[in-house]
Amino acid sequence: MTGLAAFLGCILLLLLGYRFYARFAERAYGVDEAAPMPCDTHADGVDCVRLPTWRVFLIQLLNIAGLGPVFGALAGCLFGPAALLWIVLGCIFAGALHDFLAALLSAERGGENLPETVGHTLGSAARATMRALCFVLLLLVGVVFTKGPADMLHGLMGGISSLWWAVIILGYYFLATVLPVDAIIGRIYPFFGALFLFMAAGMAAMLPFCGHEVLPNLDFFTNVHPQGIDIWPMLFVTIACGAISGFHATQSPMMVRCLGSMRHMRPVFYGAMVMEGVIALVWATVGLTLRDALTDYAMLPGATAPELAGGAAGEAAMSFMELSLKSPAAAVNAACTSFLGPVGAAIAVLGVVVLPVTSGDTAMRTCRLILAEAFHMEQKTRARRLALALPIFAAVIVIANVDFSVIWRYFGWANQALACFTLWSVAVLLRRRARLHWVATLPALFMSAMCACFIVHSPEGLGLPQGIGSAAGAAFAAACLALFLCKAKPQAPTRN
Repeated sequence: MTGLAAFLGCILLLLLGYRFYARFAERAYGVDEAAPMPCDTHADGVDCVRLPTWRVFLIQLLNIAGLGPVFGALAGCLFGPAALLWIVLGCIFAGALHDFLAALLSAERGGENLPETVGHTLGSAARATMRALCFVLLLLVGVVFTKGPADMLHGLMGGISSLWWAVIILGYYFLATVLPVDAIIGRIYPFFGALFLFMAAGMAAMLPFCGHEVLPNLDFFTNVHPQGIDIWPMLFVTIACGAISGFHATQSPMMVRCLGSMRHMRPVFYGAMVMEGVIALVWATVGLTLRDALTDYAMLPGATAPELAGGAAGEAAMSFMELSLKSPAAAVNAACTSFLGPVGAAIAVLGVVVLPVTSGDTAMRTCRLILAEAFHMEQKTRARRLALALPIFAAVIVIANVDFSVIWRYFGWANQALACFTLWSVAVLLRRRARLHWVATLPALFMSAMCACFIVHSPEGLGLPQGIGSAAGAAFAAACLALFLCKAKPQAPTRN
């Protein structure tokens, strides 16, 4: 099998997953297509506003597709082709399912945010935990998705410093947080979407013509990470967006409030995640294809050889793999230039910049909505929205002074821990309703084992041997399953 055929086969599997497994999950949940939507029952002209379905899909896609499917995929491909397997299988059986079911929970509860829907299922302690976890995670998203695009824009247009780009981006985030959803987000996302689609389609279309063998290594079960980092569990934290990301469940309620019919839940929420999986596949394939290719520093605006090579002045090139390790933003610039030329690269890099910006703005907006629900504050008046937004952005500025690498490490773990909470919440609800809960229980078990193993094995955690981490993960997952089967008893007849 050729590399190009493998890439196309992976995309086909994602589409088949949407065609068949999404429908299976829809039936397992028991979706009532005639149920009213929040934009009808809770219309307020600010957050619950009916939007066209195509626009809701595009906003949801841009909300969830941050830096993860680009930077995360490039980092994940350092492990080898196993990254492709995780993107495909994770997206179909965990990530897209997670986003879809979280959205259904929110729709049933009038568009409630994730902490409230989890609390309704798992109790007040879980609600309080989720409020804190979601709020901290979203603040980290705001920081990560300000610094990342600011650095890329500085590299693209070196005349403006990263600091000033960060100020501009935060200013936009503030407006997107306090103004009605259709005032900015609903208006400019089509333009952002055009840049995004150009980037994804352009990079995929140029794969056969890039001058390198597409996916030269198809050994899916050999770890080739240059630093010897273990695939389990590190790959599954490295690639979150594109496979499964707890952050997505915090974003789904925002678009649930704007969707006009339950019939469109599956294409909007499962479908958007499948599309993000395609993006992650494109960038993982680019990374695996260019892995050993040499990259000329002269191709990277704003970057210098000593800066990227750690002070090794005089070096003119390094492998794409080394560049990905040292500067993912520079690696994106290099790949886009190699595939699309300087002009196409400039447009493509702007498309990459769009991804984090269109997740950061809605992350900050979701922070406001979570606080509003926690303090029971209506949000129709601008003064009340400002009263919540100002302290949120003050916290973002404070966190921005923390070392970026530290923020990213804790962001990755918190993100996947959030996915565990969401999946277990859905599993409990389905079991209580005597529905087929295993669609949520199995990925919840996998994610629980992975998160526990990460805590025990990773350098950021206890740093114990992988075998001990795996045993701890298996034990934790088994304990979760036992507690689940013991406590979550069927309480209602099967819904039709």
